[in-house]
Amino acid sequence: MNRRVQLRAQTGFCGREDVGIWPVAGSAFVWCHDAELLERGAVVGRAPLPDLSPGLRARLTDRRADICGLSLDRPRIMGILNVTPDSFSDGGRIFEPQAALDAAIAMARDADILDIGGESTRPGALPVSLDEEINRTIPVIRAIRAAGIATPISIDTRNAAVARAAIEAGADMVNDVSALRHDPQMAPLVAETGVPVCLMHAQGDPQTMQDDPRYTDVVAEVGDMLAAQVAAAQAAGIDPARIIVDPGIGFGKTVAHNMALLRHLAVLHELGLPVLLGASRKRFIGTLTGVEQAADRVAGSVAVALHGAAQGAHLLRVHDVAETRQALTMWQALAGPGEAGQEQGKQA
Repeated sequence: MNRRVQLRAQTGFCGREDVGIWPVAGSAFVWCHDAELLERGAVVGRAPLPDLSPGLRARLTDRRADICGLSLDRPRIMGILNVTPDSFSDGGRIFEPQAALDAAIAMARDADILDIGGESTRPGALPVSLDEEINRTIPVIRAIRAAGIATPISIDTRNAAVARAAIEAGADMVNDVSALRHDPQMAPLVAETGVPVCLMHAQGDPQTMQDDPRYTDVVAEVGDMLAAQVAAAQAAGIDPARIIVDPGIGFGKTVAHNMALLRHLAVLHELGLPVLLGASRKRFIGTLTGVEQAADRVAGSVAVALHGAAQGAHLLRVHDVAETRQALTMWQALAGPGEAGQEQGKQA
């Protein structure tokens, strides 16, 4: 399906009942009054929201179900905690359990969710054994819970055995970069446990995904794949209120593909589900800004996160949690209704 509907998002407080104004995907800070019709990444028409079918309009504008007890009327920050020796940005930095716990304690001051992964999915990465992935992640999850940190935990894994061990240790959701396609036992596990799951688009696997990725229409093709995996998840018994989608920035995409997906991120609201954006420190930011080292791409990463927030993204997966929190707090204060907006920023 090549035609897509994208809300023309505008930043501003949405806690009002103006005629003809709708929130973007339930956001309190982003609103719209009409939509763009896209074909092959180009705008081919516009439509006022009342002209859309009630079902489509509801999917585009309704507030999303809470995830891990978090309301999604404002962007939530997912902090990245890679317990790996070879992740592209921070591999090896917090590989030891105590270092990982210290990082989690610091991150939990500003993060809404902690995303813990034990297998690098950077371009060219080799898979690790299930035992190794479990040995890297489960002690960290247990230590976080033993330290009294109640922040929701996401396990970043493609493997059902790892996800089950993580949930038993205290994890609250699954972040699967394969969108349930890697391990046939993952969908039944998520359905059985009832935890939220994030389905991410990727072309190819980590070893080969950047070997000349191609699309005819990247926005439409990513949307179609995610729609198909959402349908498969529901067929497996997963509650749609517990499904999140992620366009997979950098996973089998060129710089041009990434930019097209970011410019048209609001297209994904057509699925009626929460949208996660994970672009932190990725190579395309370095390519566009001339910053070679991933750890030095903080400013560019925050800029992309704010762009995602302005498009109605619900979850922002980032390395630089404190910096992103500061930027989001200011964004919410500026978008809000005067002093009320400032107070909302403090409480976010």
